Amino acid sequence: MDSLVDGNHTAVTEFILLGLTQDPTLRVTLFMVILCIYLVTISGNLSTIILIRISSQLHRPMYFFLSHLALTDIGFSSSVTPNMLVNFLVETNTISYLGCAIQLGSAAFFGPLECFILAAMAHDRFVAICNPLLYSTKMSMQVCDQLFSVAYVGSFVNASSFMISFFSLFFCGPNQVNHFFCDFAPLVELSCSDVSIPAVVPSFSAGSLIVVTVTVIAISYVYILFTILKMHSTEGCHKAFSTCTSHLTAVTLFYGTIAFIYVMPKSSYSTDQNKVVSVFYMVGDPHVEPPHLQSQE
Repeated sequence: MDSLVDGNHTAVTEFILLGLTQDPTLRVTLFMVILCIYLVTISGNLSTIILIRISSQLHRPMYFFLSHLALTDIGFSSSVTPNMLVNFLVETNTISYLGCAIQLGSAAFFGPLECFILAAMAHDRFVAICNPLLYSTKMSMQVCDQLFSVAYVGSFVNASSFMISFFSLFFCGPNQVNHFFCDFAPLVELSCSDVSIPAVVPSFSAGSLIVVTVTVIAISYVYILFTILKMHSTEGCHKAFSTCTSHLTAVTLFYGTIAFIYVMPKSSYSTDQNKVVSVFYMVGDPHVEPPHLQSQE
């Protein structure tokens, strides 16, 4: 264990990521599978961004949000996946103290950013379906910029709370993180200092963020549902539902996975199950569909 002597304590300067498995054959298989998923995720999101940028017909709020969601997916996956792939190829995957902090901060930034963008997309659908005549006013580029300002500032604040809490922890050994990336929960378990405040602050920040975004999404879709039920045109109902289907699917997958990892009682599932679900949550984040699959307004 690489360490520094600090008074009567031994300070850890690097961590060992245990990864998903120690089976050599399974490691090779997982490397190939996850590499393919990662490449598909990156290429699909890049294609979405490029298509939206070059097509003037897609320069509308819905696609504006979609391009930022695609960019966020790339950042979210890239904050963890490359290091995880290295873990499959080496005997011991070590990450420096600062590298662990950066990885934790990146995940704590891009994850909440997806929550904010999904909430903004729900609001966009609400305005488009419930107030179509005022759509151009209520969802102007100025309004979109304001929504993105809130999203990026809120995500930065959340990431800062995780980073500050991490740096306030003291690690004196062991330094083996039972995960494939520097997640906050297993790091807290390794701390030999008081974790009462450092553990609560990021939990409160992330929890508040999730509650606010879920509330926005839920209220938006309640109003959307009531509006659709009042429609007399079958074609209008179908169009309204089709514009929301892909977004609802993304919301269900995203928040459903978060609930499984962070909300379910720890006794109801093992750490290994947690890691497996986290792979699909962080590597192949299935939130973005190509613009041509989205219904026109």
